[in-house]
Amino acid sequence: RKSWNILCVVNFDMMFTYVNVGWEGSTHDLPVLKDSLTQRKYDFPHPEPGKYYLVDSAYPNSIGFLAPYIAPTVRKHIPEFKSGRRCGNFPEGMEELFNYRHASLRGVIERTFGVLKATWKIV
Repeated sequence: RKSWNILCVVNFDMMFTYVNVGWEGSTHDLPVLKDSLTQRKYDFPHPEPGKYYLVDSAYPNSIGFLAPYIAPTVRKHIPEFKSGRRCGNFPEGMEELFNYRHASLRGVIERTFGVLKATWKIV
């Protein structure tokens, strides 16, 4: 069974606004993004000045792309706030609050793919 790495941009209405398909599943996410950004043929929708795509920690912060705050003691995913040593605790400090809100907003991509997978079993 073959897997694919797919780069998608999804808006808050759960609509796909960009999709780049065709990369082997073993390809890291960053080369796929870099290719999308540099190849004119892909017509990547760059964010407007002052706007950002929320990206996960596989991507660096850069113009138009906002990743979570990374530090060994700072939680960055919603499940980390619901389990573990600090179970049920609210975010501690500005960095965790930022990450909590960042992850909450990025949850739309998870919901979108959940709907897609429920509709199309092959996904």
